[in-house]
Amino acid sequence: MSMFLHSFDTPHESIPFSKIDHNLFESYFDSCIDAAWIDIQRVIDNLEIPTFENVIHALEFSGQALERLSACFFNLNSAETSETIQKTAQKVSPKLAKFGNDVALNPVLFEKVKYVFENTTANSLTAEEQMLLEKRYKSFVRNGALLSDSEKERLREIDEQLSAFKLKFGENVLAENNAYQLVVTDKERLRGLPELALQQAQNLAQQKRIDGYVFTLDFPSYLPFVSYVEDRELRQEIAIAAGKKAFQQNEFNNEKNVQQIVALRHERARLLGYESHAAFVLEERMAQNPDQVKQFLNTIYDKAMEKAHREFIDLQNFAQESDSLLQLQKWDGTFYSEKLKQRLFAIDDEALKPYFPLNQVLEGAFSISEKLYGITFKENETIEKYHPDVNVYEVFYENGEFCALLYTDFHPRAGKRQGAWMTSFKSQWKTNNENSRPHISIVCNFSEGTADTPALLTFNETTTLFHEFGHALHGMLADTVYPSLSGTSVYWDFVELPSQIFENWCYETEALQTFAKHWQTGEVIPEHYINSIKAAANFQEGMATVRQLSFGFLDMAYHHDSRGTVEAVKPFELAVFEKTALYPDVAENCMSVSFSHIFNGGYSSGYYSYKWAEVLDADAFGIFKEHGILNRTIGERFKNEILSKGGTVHPMELYKAFAGREPRVEALLERAGLLN
Repeated sequence: MSMFLHSFDTPHESIPFSKIDHNLFESYFDSCIDAAWIDIQRVIDNLEIPTFENVIHALEFSGQALERLSACFFNLNSAETSETIQKTAQKVSPKLAKFGNDVALNPVLFEKVKYVFENTTANSLTAEEQMLLEKRYKSFVRNGALLSDSEKERLREIDEQLSAFKLKFGENVLAENNAYQLVVTDKERLRGLPELALQQAQNLAQQKRIDGYVFTLDFPSYLPFVSYVEDRELRQEIAIAAGKKAFQQNEFNNEKNVQQIVALRHERARLLGYESHAAFVLEERMAQNPDQVKQFLNTIYDKAMEKAHREFIDLQNFAQESDSLLQLQKWDGTFYSEKLKQRLFAIDDEALKPYFPLNQVLEGAFSISEKLYGITFKENETIEKYHPDVNVYEVFYENGEFCALLYTDFHPRAGKRQGAWMTSFKSQWKTNNENSRPHISIVCNFSEGTADTPALLTFNETTTLFHEFGHALHGMLADTVYPSLSGTSVYWDFVELPSQIFENWCYETEALQTFAKHWQTGEVIPEHYINSIKAAANFQEGMATVRQLSFGFLDMAYHHDSRGTVEAVKPFELAVFEKTALYPDVAENCMSVSFSHIFNGGYSSGYYSYKWAEVLDADAFGIFKEHGILNRTIGERFKNEILSKGGTVHPMELYKAFAGREPRVEALLERAGLLN
């Protein structure tokens, strides 16, 4: 029997990680799926007239142990995986896909949901109940409830296959990332690399019992290398290694996985009556359809491409003037961009790092959240964690009531996938007069400290932490009745608003002066550095924007334009990137095969969301600036109208309740310097 079938006798019912036997995860899932089916069967067998309460409400709170177990297991698979967990994931993912389909394709259950949907008057429900009813009915329809028996059977097959291919895609990327290391024994070849990065590479070499210096494809190791190492051959070597992850002729090649995922998603969408996977996905997004997304991307592209070309020519000229380099390659871009930025703005990431020790940056996020939303954070070392690197904080409201648990996990390791993300170990909901509070986690890959220095962040890493913390606030401040509408359970092109808006405080003097202090002297970050940060905010914004747009175009090409057929991944990618390409192509590299956001994450047909949300965040932050960036009244309004409401109201209505109007795309173009 699964330990997840019982309430945990722990603080706030936190997960007792030490009591979980990883070898028993599959049996935990079997027990929780059986228990969930008992809940579902109770709804199916109920002979009373179907009502919101005995169907929709009952379904919403069915299978809670399975939800909790799934969150725990798949979070561990991302942040602290092992061979045991990966093998289990391959076994349980098809089981979960089957369970989901058994529910979604049950004709008796659908008839009950349909009856409630067609026979319940809107004024008899709260707005949140009405939203839940509509979502539940649509969920059944969008998961095949109206299909014939043979079509339902094919849908089951597709979902089980998709589950396996997506899982394999992610495992391959992680395996390729972990398999690579660059060993340098001649220190002279590392000229230009900052002392701290050098020390970290030497520490890693010592841990691995290797002479010299070791560099990996983990971002904290990779980025300083390509930004500062003067040896062009070495930069080329590591850059090509990064670009060919899962594109080599070995067992971890992802080309067929990409082709299969694209084909199966398209077939699934067509089976359900949609033109494409993108059309299916976007029906439940603010953007509504593929044409709207393309129009949005092209509107920004028209403004950004000209500026990107000018910036690239400036960079090329700078490289030629500095080192007589006639043609910039991809392994040159970050290196010369860093040098040019230093020349133009007298700003140097390495010079800034002492002012951004990780613990102080986190305290800064805590402090700003307290000023805006009245919440406080207190570390609790007695609450169990899944790895020694993790810290756990109790979050409290102003009145002293418990608000949430926050897990923070900041450093790379072999069992953790790359990147940064926010996730949840437990949702928030209300039942039986109890407000059950959420357990939220933020996971990043920042360099660890050394024997002599604490963990120091680059300014970009500082904004990354604030970004994920913005997502965490969305989860922590959730205040809805139903778990499936809680926290970040919102339209995917709205979910980035809370994260992206929180980055803005990193550029504001009033905020920076509260936490950006030299780790040795305590000196507040000098004003000339702050001015440089602000001046450099739009440095190469055209190129950065075009890069993001290229990923959005690629996503739409795979999931709409391809019609499910990709004959060869690399040529397909090249054709899409042609309109946004600045650097020459690298034959050995392919971005698609490690594009985890769309092939193993939740962003298929949704990568445009980052830019879409930038419009919202630029517009919304303008309101904060107008009234004061730490204005409690505006903070409370943002909390009450957006952060706490989850998916209970259409996001445009939420935004208008906060701002008093719809967002303006000009806010983004103006902030990014793309209007002129």
